[in-house]
Amino acid sequence: MPAFPDGVHRGTVVPLERRNVDTDAIFPKQYGRSTARSGYGAVLFDHWRYLDPGDLDSDHALRRPNPAFVLNDPALRGATVLLAGPNFGCGSSREHAVWALRDYGFRAVVAPGFGDIFRDNCAVNGVAPIVLAEQEVRDLFDLARLAPLAVTIDVNAGRLQAGAHDLAFRLTPRQRLLLTQDVDWIAATLAQRARIADFETRRLARQPWLDRMFPQER
Repeated sequence: MPAFPDGVHRGTVVPLERRNVDTDAIFPKQYGRSTARSGYGAVLFDHWRYLDPGDLDSDHALRRPNPAFVLNDPALRGATVLLAGPNFGCGSSREHAVWALRDYGFRAVVAPGFGDIFRDNCAVNGVAPIVLAEQEVRDLFDLARLAPLAVTIDVNAGRLQAGAHDLAFRLTPRQRLLLTQDVDWIAATLAQRARIADFETRRLARQPWLDRMFPQER
């Protein structure tokens, strides 16, 4: 099922006030021995979330949660929107990081910027990567400090509403398609058949020699 089946998501914010959060912090490498896309929510932000170390044999329900870490705040249980600092998802190209976010229940990450590969991995795995200006993100952090912050995200309109704030963001047509319809990366590409055909027509008009048949080498 797509993350935004009607284009709109309403959820509570988890404010993670940290800069340059890399993919190893989001999903530690010791858990990345499977290509399954589920079962990772329990180890999201593992190093910060628990007071004791974990491994593949751990029963995470028995580990000691760190009460100082925001994900363990009882008031934010069930939250589905992560608010983060600049350069979120930097580091390696670990797709498991997005799988862990989605498996935990997050449907959007809001930040001033993302690691490029992480951002590309988000929409194809059902997480909206929403870029806002750094001051806009700081304003949302200020609101989230006062009380649990509810937001409404409309991916088709490119709007995020939180209290009196009505903020604009941009997603590509492919990202919107991946988030609102039950399609994968290939299907999202095939949905652009008309644009691809138009590009090929214009390209061959400019460079007709590219369509020339060459005799096979003997």
